[in-house]
Amino acid sequence: MKPPSVGTERLSTEIGGLSGLSREQLQARWRELYRTEPPKKISRDLLIRAIAYRLQENAYGGLKTATRRVLAKVAEDAAARRPIRIAPERTLKPGTVLLRDWHGVQHQVMVLESAIMFQKKQYKSLSEVARKITGTRWSGPLFFGLKSTHEEATSGAR
Repeated sequence: MKPPSVGTERLSTEIGGLSGLSREQLQARWRELYRTEPPKKISRDLLIRAIAYRLQENAYGGLKTATRRVLAKVAEDAAARRPIRIAPERTLKPGTVLLRDWHGVQHQVMVLESAIMFQKKQYKSLSEVARKITGTRWSGPLFFGLKSTHEEATSGAR
């Protein structure tokens, strides 16, 4: 969203003036913007940053719902001491066609509702199809280019 030019100048001036406010003035501004008390031990620098963020959020809009969901999931995983996965899981819609050249032969698979169609046969997973094509154990998502080798290594599957 592109900000209006008049509002941008005013917002920029307001954010720039935050550093000249006393701690008490910053806390009052926090109360206005967040409608809650500021954290007791928040540093002055973080107080200024949080106020500046809220001013921009009010002017230009906040985070998308999907981004809020990802952040909530990351916070939940961190609190539970689970590995944090930021990249969304890729889901393939039925009807999606994947192509892969392997040793000069182009292989085509189609994603069905609950299976993968390859050479007029249904398979349970892309990995099963990749194994059929290569004769060795492969990660199907990696073989068909849906995951990078880095993503594959950090997800713990191959």
